[in-house]
Amino acid sequence: MEQQVKKNNNKTFVFLLLAIFFTLSSTADPSHFQTLPIHSLPNPSTFSWPESEQALSIPESDNDDPDSLSLQLHHADSLSSNKSPQHLFNLRLQRDAARVQSFTTLAAASLNQTRPHRSATGFSSSIVSGLSQGSGEYFTRIGVGTPAKYVFMVLDTGSDVVWLQCAPCRKCYSQADPVFDPTKSRTYAGIPCGAPLCRRLDSAGCNNRNKICQYQVSYGDGSFTFGDFSTETLTFRKTRVARVALGCGHDNEGLFVGAAGLLGLGRGKLSFPVQTGRRFNQKFSYCLVDRSASAKPSSVVFGNSAVSRTARFTPLLKNPKLDTFYYVELLGISVGGAPVHGVSASLFKLDTAGNGGVIIDSGTSVTRLTRPAYIALRDAFRLGASHLKKAPEFSLFDTCFDLSGLTEVKVPTVVLHFRGADVSLPATNYLIPVDNSGSFCFAFAGTMSGLSIIGNIQQQGFRVVYDLATSRVGFAPRGCV
Repeated sequence: MEQQVKKNNNKTFVFLLLAIFFTLSSTADPSHFQTLPIHSLPNPSTFSWPESEQALSIPESDNDDPDSLSLQLHHADSLSSNKSPQHLFNLRLQRDAARVQSFTTLAAASLNQTRPHRSATGFSSSIVSGLSQGSGEYFTRIGVGTPAKYVFMVLDTGSDVVWLQCAPCRKCYSQADPVFDPTKSRTYAGIPCGAPLCRRLDSAGCNNRNKICQYQVSYGDGSFTFGDFSTETLTFRKTRVARVALGCGHDNEGLFVGAAGLLGLGRGKLSFPVQTGRRFNQKFSYCLVDRSASAKPSSVVFGNSAVSRTARFTPLLKNPKLDTFYYVELLGISVGGAPVHGVSASLFKLDTAGNGGVIIDSGTSVTRLTRPAYIALRDAFRLGASHLKKAPEFSLFDTCFDLSGLTEVKVPTVVLHFRGADVSLPATNYLIPVDNSGSFCFAFAGTMSGLSIIGNIQQQGFRVVYDLATSRVGFAPRGCV
C-alpha cells in the first residue's frame, strides 16, 4: 500500500513538472526564439577566374564614388574544390587554432616588449599575426606593377604589412599565379635604408650592397617572409593606387599556399587602409556571405561608399602596446531575450597595460571568449536549447545537437551588446553544421587567454564597417545585398 502511494506521488510530481514545462513553453515570448534552417556543410564553390580581370569586381553603379572601390572576396575553400566538405571544415578549424595561438602569443609578447631595434646587418624580429596554415580565409585578385600582373592576395584585418612573393626566389612556396618579377614593372622602386617608410617597420634591416631597406615578417606558426621593402602600384578594378609600400619577398617559408601574398588591413601605420588614408578616407568594409546559404561572393569596399547608412557603430579602443588589432568594448551578451548572468564588461576589459580586451577579426572563424564568459554563455544557451536532442562534442565545440531528419528548429536568440551597438545574430551565425549527418554545434569557444576574438562566422551577413577616420566599427545587418 505504501509503495502504491509513493508511485502515485511520483506520477503526480512528473505530471506537475510537465505542466510547468508546457506552461512556460506556451507563454515564452516567440521573439526570444528564431528559426534555424537545417543544412549540410557547404560544398566548395568551384569557379574559374574570368579572362577579363574587370569581371572580378562588383558591378559599378551610376553613383559610384571615384574615390571608392569594390572587390569580390572568395573563401580559401574555393581554391580546394578537390577536397570533401568535411575535410575542408577540419582544415578550417586547424587554421583557426593556429591563428588564435599566434594572436595570443603576440598579445602576450607585446606586454613585455619594447619596439624591436634595427641593426645594420639583420633583424630583431617580432612575431606578428596573419596567415597561418594555408592561404588565409578570404582573398581577392589584385594587379601589381605596371603593366599590372594579377595575383591572388589574402585580405587580413589581423596584419599590417602588405607583401607578395617576388622573383628571384631564394625560396618560394607554391602559388596559383607566376611569381611577380619586379624588374618587369616600370613603377617598382626599392625604399632606401634611411627613408621614413623603412623606419616605420617594426623589424627592418639594410642590404649593405645596394642600401635598400629590408623587411621580415614572422608568423606564429614559424612561417615568415623576407625581402626588399619597396613601393609599387596596385590596381583594383579600374582604380590604380600608386606608391603603396610593400614587401617584395625573396625568401618565403612555411605553410602559405595558393595566394601570392597578403594585403594587410590592420590598424598599424603600414597597413593598406592607413597608407591610403587620403585616397580612401581611412574607411573600408566587408560583407562575408554565409557560404552554406548563398553561392554569391563576399565583397570588400574601400572609401566613403564603405559606410552603410544602417550600420550601428561602437567606438574603437586603443591598445597602447599593440596597434594592429581592432579592439572594441563588449558589455554583455543576451540569450533568449535575457542578459546572461556571469557575462560582464569586466571580463572583456582592455586595461592600461594592454591586457585582455576584445578584437574583431576577419581571419578567425570561431569566436573565442575568455573562459568564464564562455561558460556562462554556453550554459545559458544549453538551457534555452534544452528541447533539442544532444550530440557528442566535436573538436573545440562542447555544445552540439543532433538535428538529423529535421528541416528547421527554433533556437534562442543571441545578441552581442557592444557600447552603442546591439548586434543580434542570425541563428546560422552561432549554430553551425559540423558534418553532413545533422550534427550542429554552438559556434563559440572558450580561451584561457585574456584576449577575446569576434570571428567571421558571427560576422556573416553583416557589412562590417571600419571607419578609422572617426575611430569606430559598425555592423549593418543584411549588408551583403
